[in-house]
Amino acid sequence: MLDVVHAGPSIAAAFAGSMVEAVEAMTIVLAVGTVRGWRSALTGAAAGLAVLALVVIIFGPAIARIPIGLMQIMIGSLLVLFGLRWLRKAILRSAGVIPLHDEDAAFARESHSMRSAASSAGQVWDPIAIATAFKAILLEGTEVVVIVIGVGAVGGLLVPASVGALAACVLVSAVGVLAHRPLARVPENSLKFAVGLLISAFGLFWFGEGLGVVWPYKDAAILGIAAILLIVSWLTVRLARRATRPQAILS
Repeated sequence: MLDVVHAGPSIAAAFAGSMVEAVEAMTIVLAVGTVRGWRSALTGAAAGLAVLALVVIIFGPAIARIPIGLMQIMIGSLLVLFGLRWLRKAILRSAGVIPLHDEDAAFARESHSMRSAASSAGQVWDPIAIATAFKAILLEGTEVVVIVIGVGAVGGLLVPASVGALAACVLVSAVGVLAHRPLARVPENSLKFAVGLLISAFGLFWFGEGLGVVWPYKDAAILGIAAILLIVSWLTVRLARRATRPQAILS
């Protein structure tokens, strides 16, 4: 039976991280389907999922053969880089240094790009639509796989992490199918902020364990690391707002 208390953080981190990637992929697929046709868009998306599944099936078993210490260092480093990238963008957006990510604007840009591409009138299959949807699913799906492996592989929690990721992808897909429009109501910057904190905390925890660090309170130390990162991030947002305020006044 699944230990919810032990597996909960992995499920939550995989769910939140996968939701960010799923929203971005769904926005592109919706734009492609709306402008270029659903047959080609869904075909490209299905092909991307098939290739992604094949890669996981072929290379997934190799993970179990990696020594646990080396895996902790490798995956910890990867998660720290991955999480800090999201956290940096979320901090800059919260501080007003860069604009908030707008799924409506992304949908409009992708739609305009599709309309500007060569017309597929008279063709049963649209290679541009297929390629665009394929690329979106494959690239964003690869990031979901990285999140699942990073969150679940070290602690033997691949199944709970996979459940969290699958739930996020199913939820976003269902909303996309029902709404047929970009998922603009998802507070993506807040989500990326939280995901960046969680992923970075997991990464620092496992990197430390790989180096032999004995964390106090064991897995609960992840929450402490996340809390420290939250405080540092909050202070960084405030400092960045102060730094940009004089520039805004001068302009």
